[in-house]
Amino acid sequence: MIEIIAALFMILFLYTGVSKLMEYSVFREQVAASPLLAPMAGYIAGGLPVAEFAVVLLLIFPRWRLGGLYASLGLMVTFTIYIIAILTINKHIPCSCGGVVGQLSWGQHIVFNSVFIVLAIAGIVLEKRLRKYVFA
Repeated sequence: MIEIIAALFMILFLYTGVSKLMEYSVFREQVAASPLLAPMAGYIAGGLPVAEFAVVLLLIFPRWRLGGLYASLGLMVTFTIYIIAILTINKHIPCSCGGVVGQLSWGQHIVFNSVFIVLAIAGIVLEKRLRKYVFA
């Protein structure tokens, strides 16, 4: 089960990271259009795909998987908080997620992210149990 959860996050972050890089100028413009992110648009546009790829690397290696699951949880919670904040400001801000995920409505994003938050928590719990069992 842990491998399935890790694989789902790897697919998600590889897909969105590559999508952002393939359409980097569009991604950067969308980030710059956000009233919350505009002051940091350059850093976010450059750093977010790198962070997503770094999380994928953490998830690949069993030794670092727990850290990758925590990082996945952190990213998903951050994205969800951002969506909720955007909805309180302006519901017509474009999504900068990239690829098919970027086509979701803000409400669908919250549901999508919530599912991945639950998966990350489940992965963390299972990984901790596995480590406790293996190293006990």
